[in-house]
Amino acid sequence: MTVPGDGDVLLRGGLVLDGSGEPGRTADVLVADGRVAVVGTSGDPHVAAPAGARVIDADGLAIAPGFIDMHAHSDLAVLTDHDHLAKVSQGVTTEVLGQDGLSYAPATEATMPVIREQIAGWNGVPADVDFAWRSVGEYLRAVDDARPPTNVAYLVPQGSVRMAVVGTDDRPATSSELARMRRLVDDGMRDGAFGMSSGLTYVPGMFASTDELVALCEVVASHGGFYAPHQRSYGAGALDAYAEMIDIAARARCALHLTHATMNFDVNRGRAGELVELIDRGIAAGVDITLDSYPYLSGATTLAALLPSWSAVGGPDATIDRMRDPGIRERVVRELEVTGSDGCHGVPVDWATIEIAGVRNPQLAPAVGHTIAALGARDGQRPSEVFLELLVADRLGTSILQHVGDEQNVRTMMRHPRHTGGSDGILIGAKPHPRGWGTFPRYLGRYVREEGVLTLEDAIVHLSARPAARLGLTDRGRIAPGAVADLVLFDPARVSDRATYDDPRRTAAGIPWVFVAGVPVIDDGTRTAHRPGRALRHRSPARP
Repeated sequence: MTVPGDGDVLLRGGLVLDGSGEPGRTADVLVADGRVAVVGTSGDPHVAAPAGARVIDADGLAIAPGFIDMHAHSDLAVLTDHDHLAKVSQGVTTEVLGQDGLSYAPATEATMPVIREQIAGWNGVPADVDFAWRSVGEYLRAVDDARPPTNVAYLVPQGSVRMAVVGTDDRPATSSELARMRRLVDDGMRDGAFGMSSGLTYVPGMFASTDELVALCEVVASHGGFYAPHQRSYGAGALDAYAEMIDIAARARCALHLTHATMNFDVNRGRAGELVELIDRGIAAGVDITLDSYPYLSGATTLAALLPSWSAVGGPDATIDRMRDPGIRERVVRELEVTGSDGCHGVPVDWATIEIAGVRNPQLAPAVGHTIAALGARDGQRPSEVFLELLVADRLGTSILQHVGDEQNVRTMMRHPRHTGGSDGILIGAKPHPRGWGTFPRYLGRYVREEGVLTLEDAIVHLSARPAARLGLTDRGRIAPGAVADLVLFDPARVSDRATYDDPRRTAAGIPWVFVAGVPVIDDGTRTAHRPGRALRHRSPARP
């Protein structure tokens, strides 16, 4: 895809990191008609600039395939934010949406308003989005019509599928309901989805049994797609939860991509090696497993996600009504603080680790940037009362940071040879998690240049070639003749994330050029007006 009037581009004398993992080499890269035309030795006359071509001096810069964000929450941002600096400024050229089992397609007239409210803390509820689509295909057409700067790949969200067929009740699906869910997944895959996601700590996806998930994954496998679960626990039951996902993939003969794969909370400090062993046993047994992670210690979600699942049955309005009932409030608090709710991964909540990142109700803005514990101390309230009052006053729209990670675990997971990068970036709120703006330069700056956890060549495989392979994008993720010219140019000596928890929307340093299909979206450090992205569609072997 090219923009009328844009000519060919010659990138001269850069360090080409082609995505193979081989050592980088100084070379020229000629881009023509949106694709890589030639990769040749610098100064080779065969890669001389054609008449009218633009020549960019890439001396001192690395040239890499564009980064692929394997876990993004830009489902509405790609429709409304034409600059989309959060992603393009860090070299992201493709994002995988429909994550954590909850997104906006498929939907029905009844479920769309519920979904909009339930994940407002992830995406907001923009007034300029009409939410007129219902199927995956219609959503992808809406993306194409919006002309985003990045490419979009979509996953069928299993929780949205279950909501459309079973509702939000905690009960097994009937045989006819399961058949209807399988048809919805099949429809989504035929429309171009790359796989299916789950959010098994979120209502209603969490109410699916293992057998139900196997049945849906069989449909995904028939289309050559993959399953991307946010499993039932990252806390007290994390290893059992990962084991269940591997079992599902094995039984369904479906490829598995483990979402934001790590071990969190104090109960799991230093235990990522046990997860690696579990993954490696699954791979040795024949399960096709990949994973993604973000290079930060804090997680991010909605405040309502901490609730025990029974209290969220029936949707947002029913949940808010329950939070006004004194008896139910007492039961909720006991599960949160004593036994550990399933929404908080089976771990008793530590209110000092829960920080308010954003609110829908502007009157609640003074809470942003403070922990629940600190707000309670300031106002002379029990932290649990602050929690419950915020939920009601903000209609469940509050987004949070959870400071529950472990550095050793983060490093262990990023070293895994099946690892890819995923920001899990929530882009709304006054103080969103900085990973939405900083994940990819943070890998290159801190964990490559400063810490040496990954080599530069290996990091590019993690951030571009391996995710492209998982998605089946044979013409992306590499720099080779014929490949789509999704490219990022960065300075290995100074690339770094500048987004912080206090100032989370700062663009990266050291990434002066980003191209999507040969079109510059970042040009010498400046965002252009170009929007060359599109909705990518999985080519299913089952599609007529």
